Amino acid sequence: MKAGRFALAGLALLILAAACRQAPKAVGPMTELTRAALLDKIKGGWAGQVIGCTFGGPTEFRFPGAMIQDYQAIPWDDSLVARRFERSPGLYDDVYMDLTFVEVMAREGIDAPAARHAQAFARAGYPLWHANQAARYNILNGLLPPDSGHWTNSPHADDIDFQIEADFAGLMSPGLVNAGSAICDRVGHIMNYGDGWYGGVYIAAMYSLAFVAPDIEHVVEEALRVLPAESSFARCIGDVIAAYRADPSDWKKAWFAVERKWAEDIGCPDFVFEPGNIDARVNGAYVVIGLLYGNGDFGRTLQIAARCGQDSDCNPASAGGILGTWLGYDGIPAVWRDPLKPIEDKPFPYTTMSLNQVYETGLAQALEVVGANGGTVDGETVRLPAEAILPVRLETSFPGSFPVERKRLGLMLTSALEIGFEGTGYVLTGGPSKMVGDRSDPYVYDVELRLDDRAPVVLAMPVDELVRRLEVAWGYRLGPGRHTLRLALLNPRPGEGIRLDDLITYGDRPAAPRSP
Repeated sequence: MKAGRFALAGLALLILAAACRQAPKAVGPMTELTRAALLDKIKGGWAGQVIGCTFGGPTEFRFPGAMIQDYQAIPWDDSLVARRFERSPGLYDDVYMDLTFVEVMAREGIDAPAARHAQAFARAGYPLWHANQAARYNILNGLLPPDSGHWTNSPHADDIDFQIEADFAGLMSPGLVNAGSAICDRVGHIMNYGDGWYGGVYIAAMYSLAFVAPDIEHVVEEALRVLPAESSFARCIGDVIAAYRADPSDWKKAWFAVERKWAEDIGCPDFVFEPGNIDARVNGAYVVIGLLYGNGDFGRTLQIAARCGQDSDCNPASAGGILGTWLGYDGIPAVWRDPLKPIEDKPFPYTTMSLNQVYETGLAQALEVVGANGGTVDGETVRLPAEAILPVRLETSFPGSFPVERKRLGLMLTSALEIGFEGTGYVLTGGPSKMVGDRSDPYVYDVELRLDDRAPVVLAMPVDELVRRLEVAWGYRLGPGRHTLRLALLNPRPGEGIRLDDLITYGDRPAAPRSP
């Protein structure tokens, strides 16, 4: 690893918001691929993602803050993909979210604006969680990107969501990291910001480089150039690379290094003061651990990425997709590739697109991106320009916010009540006491919220789980001291109300360890 890779990138060249749209300098001769080789790599990327997601599905979030021990088998057999594809459609949220954006670009062109992508996924029929669901609610209630993913509008801004669905941006930008970054800028800010956005930018960059890189180490290290070196995401990945350089034989040392320094989740209310971590930074580190210590072995890469725990279906999906791109479809061992074949002609849940269709659509989109970014397509020969990778702008979610306390409330809002707290920020968890996911109850509660002496705001709380608001209320960067929340349910229904579950408070400095 070159020493300057984690420096401040020469003042970051003052490359901020427009960095990924500037014309990068050519830094070497073009890389030539045949159309067949390009298609093989695109197929390998999509196939590897689906294989990894299927493999890790049963262990997802069953191992928060813990490794899956070597003696515990993770099953795999010839019929596993077909069974899970049929019985567990929600497992493939990684894929059907990707395909939503692919379908928008297939209809409206590769430069389709963020608003079109946002409306397509917000109005889709699939269930969503975390940053994706927070963004869906924001969009359906009039808050469009990039505001829909900003940390002030979503406690989930640093969650893993865009990281697990940025595969398409890299697969349609072969060797063209900056083009992939521009796509990520439009799409990733729909649901994420800061480290949450960087997760997708970095994953997409690794996919892009997997088309042209000599080895996986090169993919991991070169892709890091796309991130501001001072970002916590880049520093976390840098620690993984340093651990690998120190001992490339023991992935568990890298896991402990990440756990020791980076495992605090300060944003997602599900995991603040609770076991588990859905932060993109930590789960991105697990992807990299799988890639580096897997040493180009497909099965070993999936095993390690999954055994790191936490979001253990999404992480092997990303690692498998990146390695699958590098190996190509035909290079994925048959024991992993062949179980995919029975479902390759079947549309993914909530989409109109099968794997065989996305292979061909992906090739067409990749050729269009190549032509728009200085490459050439001459018959069966595709030439990819070599470019200097430009770092994207620096973003930080929840600056100066440190979790102080999680207090169980266990209240039910049926008319009006007050809640007091000390601190500089808060998240109030809860939701409608009755919640349905089948859209059979269109009722929307209106909750008036007043913080201190500020003007009141009215929050819409749908009963329908598909369009739910994930938390009741939140606020950051408040003045230090005592604050009061006054809530009133404006349109109650008999026997129902709004649950007020927990109050998470933040301060402007880390909480001191408490003695017994």
